Amino acid sequence: MQYQVDVFTGKIRDYDGSRPSAIAKLQVEGELILTELGIAGDEQAEKSYHGGTDRALCHYPREHYAHWAQMFPEQTALFCAPAFGENLSSEGLTEQNVFIGDIFRWGDTLIQVTQPRSPCFKLNFHFGISDISAQMQASGHVGWLYRVVAAGKVSAEAPLELLSRVSDVSVYDAAAIAWFQPFDDEQYHRLLSAAGLSASWTRTMQNRRTHGKIEDPSRRLWGK
Repeated sequence: MQYQVDVFTGKIRDYDGSRPSAIAKLQVEGELILTELGIAGDEQAEKSYHGGTDRALCHYPREHYAHWAQMFPEQTALFCAPAFGENLSSEGLTEQNVFIGDIFRWGDTLIQVTQPRSPCFKLNFHFGISDISAQMQASGHVGWLYRVVAAGKVSAEAPLELLSRVSDVSVYDAAAIAWFQPFDDEQYHRLLSAAGLSASWTRTMQNRRTHGKIEDPSRRLWGK
C-alpha cells in the first residue's frame, strides 16, 4: 500500500526562554536529496538529542491534529502540519499500524522506522503550552523517527510504500513499554529484540534492565 506525504524542512532559530531549535518547518516541493542525516537543507539543534543517523527523519500522522485542536480549542489554528516539527506528514499511517524496523521505499531511497519520537520541552515553548510535551507523551500521539538505509532522490510526489516488516513491536507498543508501563524487564527484552531499534533507545532500555529502574524524564519534558 502507498501513502502520500507532505514534506517539510527547517532552519535553526532562537526561542525565548528555550534554546535554539529547528522545530518551525516549512513545506518544500520538487526533487530533494535525502542523505543518511536527513533531507538536504534541514537542520537540527542540540544534535545529542535531535538528528543523527537513527533520527534522520520525523514523521507525524496528520489525523492527530484533530485531537490537539479539541484539547486546545482556543489555539486550533496552531494545530496543522508541520506544527510538531515533522519532516513527513501523511494520513493512514499511525503509531498503531507502523512497527519498529518497518522499511519503506520513498522515491529512490529506503527508510527504516527506529523509535517513537520522544517529546521534549521545546514543544512547550513552541506552542506556548506549559505541559504539551508531557501531554503528547501521555497521549501516545508522538509520531516516529527513521534512519536512511539507502540515500538518494525523493520528492513530495513520491509516495511511501511499505516493503518489509521485521518486528512485531508497533510504535505504539514501544511508547507504551517505555512510558506507560511500570518497570517490566520482560517487556524491555521484547522491545530490545525489535530489529531496527535505534541505538539510543537500545541503550536506554538496556540501562533500565541493568539498574532495575526508570530514569527521570524531567530534563527532556520540562528542561529541568
